[in-house]
This record gives sequence, C-alpha cells and structure tokens, in this order.
Amino acid sequence: MHSIAILLIEVGALLVVAGFLSRFGKRIGLSPIPLYLVLGLLVGSSGMLSEGSSTEFLEVGSELGVILLLVMLGLEYSASELVTNLKRSRAGGIIDFAANGAPGFAFGMVFGWGVVASVALAGITYVSSSGVIAKVMRDLGRLGNRETPTILSILVIEDLVMAFYLPILSVLLIGAGLVQGGITLGVSLLAVVAILLVALKFGDRISRLFSAEHPESLLLGVLGLTLLVAGIAQQVNVSSAVGAFLVGIALSGKVALKAEKLLSPLRDLFAAAFFLFFGLSTHAADMVPMIVPALILALVTMGTKVWSGYWAAKWAGIGVLGRWRSGFTLTARGEFSIVIAGLAVSAGAEPLIAPLATAYVLLTVMFGPLVARIPEATWFKNWVIKD
Repeated sequence: MHSIAILLIEVGALLVVAGFLSRFGKRIGLSPIPLYLVLGLLVGSSGMLSEGSSTEFLEVGSELGVILLLVMLGLEYSASELVTNLKRSRAGGIIDFAANGAPGFAFGMVFGWGVVASVALAGITYVSSSGVIAKVMRDLGRLGNRETPTILSILVIEDLVMAFYLPILSVLLIGAGLVQGGITLGVSLLAVVAILLVALKFGDRISRLFSAEHPESLLLGVLGLTLLVAGIAQQVNVSSAVGAFLVGIALSGKVALKAEKLLSPLRDLFAAAFFLFFGLSTHAADMVPMIVPALILALVTMGTKVWSGYWAAKWAGIGVLGRWRSGFTLTARGEFSIVIAGLAVSAGAEPLIAPLATAYVLLTVMFGPLVARIPEATWFKNWVIKD
C-alpha cells in the first residue's frame, strides 16, 4: 500500500507540473515537448523520483504514448491520400530523405558509433515534427498558403518512410545474422505492405466494424484494435509504433474523425509520459559534452531541411517566397526523433544517442518556430527580390 501511495504522489506531482508547463508553453507559443524533456531531465538528475514502481509506471505509459502518437498520426490520413501524396511529391521526398538523413549518418560514423547507431541517428535528423510544424503553420496563418500542400506532402512521405524505416532499424538493432536478419526484414516489410494494401482496399469495411454514434464502444474498440495490432507487429519485429500507424490509416470517414477526438486526451496524457520518461532516462551530465555536437548537427540539418524544402516547393511550381517558407517551416524535429532514439537506447546500440537526441530536439523545437518567421522579415524579402 505504501508503494502505491508513493507512486500516486510522485506521478501525480509530475503530471501537475507538466500541466502547468504545457499551459506556459502555449502562452509563449512553444511546443510542450522540450518542456517535458527538461522536466524529466531535472527530476531524473535530482533523484526526486524513487526507483521502482513510479519509473515502471511511466515506462509503460511511455510505450502507450508512442502507440497513441502513431495511431493518431495515421488517423489524419487515408491509404489513398498516402498513395496520392507519394506520387505527387516523390522527387521532393527523395531529396528530403537524402539531404537530411546523410548528415546524421555521417555524424554517427565520425563519432565512431558504428553503422547501426549511425542509421538510427540518420532517422533522427531526417524526420520533421508533424505536430510542431502544424502548430507553426496555424500560428502564422499559413494553412491557406500555396506552399502548404507541399509541406504536408513532405510530412506524409516522411511518415510513410518511417513505416519501412522502423522495421529495418529494428532488425539492425537486434543484431541478427545475415540470413536470419534478411528473413526477419522480409517478413516485417511484407507485413507492412500487406497491411497497407488491406487498408487501401478494405479500409471502408474495417471502419464499419465500429460505430461513430457510440463513443464508448468506439473508444474501446479502436484502442483495443490498436494495441492488438501493435503487439502483433512487435512480435514480428515490425515495431509496435508502425502497427499503430497502420491501424490509423486503415480507419476512415466519420469513424476516423470521431476516434481522433476521443483519443486526443489519451494521446496528450501518454505522450507527456513518454517525453517525461525519456528525459528521466537521460543523464543530464551526459548532455554537457553533447551540447556542441548537437548544436553543430542542428545547424547543419536545419540548413539541409531548408534546402530540401525549397527545392520541393520549386518543383511544385511555388513562388520564391513560398519556397523559402516551405524550407524554414520544416526545420523542427520532435516526437519521431525521440521515438527512434528511445528504440536505439533500449536496444543498447549507443547510450550517448539519448543525450545527443535530447539536446538536438530541444534546439530544433525551440529555434524551428523562430526561423519559420524569417521569410516574413522585410530584410529577407528585399534580399530575395534582389536575387
């Protein structure tokens, strides 16, 4: 009973503080992600949280957080939208992957972390934060801009790439031999393709299994299906996150819209637990030597993201200012980068990935919304017009 009381007190206090931080972040126009990470770092470094039940509870909550983040992301798209966006912006998606994944891989190799950890770092630097970027576009009133469909297409392609990247990373992390690894990877990718095809052809029928008119039934059914598929996906080394993402894609219409509303509060709660636990798991002392490398990596990859976003918008026929807005808007990294880092650390790939990724995400999330405003500055417009 005593341990239960301690758990309730510690977790309750953390959530109360996290709630105030979220409110503070909204007031100053900052994503709560870096605030949750900092809170976790401070609590973990100070030793205020007792080892045992509280950390175990947050660890389970963090796993649910990843699953809910991904299923909610999947609910925003239909399978047909994914295919359409892939066809429309495939050139921009290819250059986005090459330009932003390469610096992370190169940094990992320079640090001597080996191929597996470098592949993980490539994913961390490649994928932008859909949540942060959507908020930036809303805050700046750009949702109706001509470049917005290009930005959204790039984000959709990144999400789809993650569906194939995570199984590959998972196989690399388990350290399987060439033959066993090839079989495991083949099964994983076949499972992803099969689920995508089922979502594309039978998404409407799957959605009919649930009723948008019965909130309680819908919540339990969708959440249960998500956990079920996530668990099965984990068993075949596809990653529970990818399984959850594909469940979201398979649902459509009123069911998807209603499920998104019902799951949003749960997503926010367990996503906060995920970022808190990641901060708790990262030693603040390890971040000190990683600050300069993270800053260099942030500067390089924010630059490559601007460049790739610019060219993607140019190929889409967007004007000069719109091209620059696309590039600068895409610079923030966030939830997916932390998910990848968490997978790498839990598999024992490279412990320093956690402090590097934490510092890197903090920098890009804080400065990303600021640099997104640069194309609106008079001096920048004058410079672009002169060119």
